Amino acid sequence: MAKVKGDQAKASAVNGSAASDHGEIAVENPATGEIVATVPDRTPAEVIEMVARARAAQPGWEALGFDGRARVLLRAQKWIVDNSARIIETIVSETGKTYEDAQLAEISYGAASFGFWAKMAPKYLADEKVKTSSLFVKGRKLILRYAPVGVVGVIGPWNFPLTNSFGDCIPALAAGNAVILKPSEITPLTSLLMAEMLTECGCPKDVFQVATGAGATGAALIGQVDFIMFTGSTRTGKKVMAKAAETLTPVSLELGGKDPMIVLADADLERAANAATYYSMNNGGQVCISVERLYVEAPVYDEFVAKVTSKVRGLRQSEGANRPGVGDVGAVIFPPQLDTIDAHVKDAVAKGARVLTGGKQAEGVRGRFYEPTVLVDVDHSMDCMMEETFGPTLPIMKVADADEAVRLANDSPYGLAASVYTKDTARGEEIARRIEAGAVCVNDAQLNYAALELPMGGWKASGLGTRHGAGGIRKYTASQSIMVPRIAPRKDLQHFPNSVRKSKTLGKLISVLYGRGKRD
Repeated sequence: MAKVKGDQAKASAVNGSAASDHGEIAVENPATGEIVATVPDRTPAEVIEMVARARAAQPGWEALGFDGRARVLLRAQKWIVDNSARIIETIVSETGKTYEDAQLAEISYGAASFGFWAKMAPKYLADEKVKTSSLFVKGRKLILRYAPVGVVGVIGPWNFPLTNSFGDCIPALAAGNAVILKPSEITPLTSLLMAEMLTECGCPKDVFQVATGAGATGAALIGQVDFIMFTGSTRTGKKVMAKAAETLTPVSLELGGKDPMIVLADADLERAANAATYYSMNNGGQVCISVERLYVEAPVYDEFVAKVTSKVRGLRQSEGANRPGVGDVGAVIFPPQLDTIDAHVKDAVAKGARVLTGGKQAEGVRGRFYEPTVLVDVDHSMDCMMEETFGPTLPIMKVADADEAVRLANDSPYGLAASVYTKDTARGEEIARRIEAGAVCVNDAQLNYAALELPMGGWKASGLGTRHGAGGIRKYTASQSIMVPRIAPRKDLQHFPNSVRKSKTLGKLISVLYGRGKRD
């Protein structure tokens, strides 16, 4: 378990960026600069031992069946609600995000997810009876079943330690797998708390384990498990996929995004401005489906920019206090991310962009903060429009019409999420279908993530596979096709020996079955 250390650790490690001489990683609160705990830096040998224990425990967990596993999941759902204050305190302490960001995006998701997968796992993974059009197998029972893969490895990101890290473990557990979670070394404390929760809720020993550690820990996990779920940058995702290829381990990847928002001239500008402000700045802009670039039709551009700038200028930055209402925008969680944010803003300004508010690292605060920033006069020559910034910035670009907006929205290697604002929802849906992204909202953004029935995944360089929906749990299983004859004669037509007569009979049968297609 994590343990609190004194000030002596502060000088030797910055937010988990390096292990100590004792094989430990220091965890820093990025809003205050304080070291709040240390966690073990698990070695590859320890990971191998953890996987072995997980393999031994998994059959018993699978044998509980959906009902038995659901009882554990529903206890965990109640535990999250009953202990929400403690969970929020833990999340805020290691991320520096606001109380509200932890409450809305993490507590509500975790609680909903446990109930959802407890209910839907037996429906999504039930045996399916399959009908066939082939006369060759008529009279046989055809079944498709889903079996747990065994041991699932989840490598989580630092921006949402419950939702996007532990959250991926819930459907894997519901499917009957054992799970080993390797959380980001930047934010491991929430994952350890979730392990404590599952133990208290009756999850058998070693079915869920947390492998705290740095990159070597994650690399060791990839080579040992039966499936890897990774959330993080596209660059790291490619490395995960390459490592998994060595053992033919299947993967699901949610990777980078540069998510566009389009505001048409007929949009409700007040709603669009409120949405642009919130969905670009919530969680400090450190959201994979954050609004990262904005295209506005020329007739309403000036009015819209004025509204957004006023709203962003009024945002308060929170110093990670574990209480509601003290701020709107939290800290920059990952130390190098602050440099990326600042570099993108400086690059834009050097190429002709203007900063309307913000534009620099926050002054007079203890922690790691970047001022909420609005940029205009931007174009696609700038990093802020083409590369993932992952911070509290909002570049806004004027476009002539919807066609130009769609063309620019698609001018990206990424395709995770997008949004369109217009009072004509039918037109909004038509435009949504033209955008190259795995999820598109009309007059909303990000909220699709709360619809656990709806698959969430990226196109292009934004990932492989989906979370949520039927695919979000079936990926943690191996499908098996079963065929059982109802009547089994001693000999079928195709059985040996071959003969001229049998070949002629088969030829006539094929001609009758398939030779009546239309001809030009």
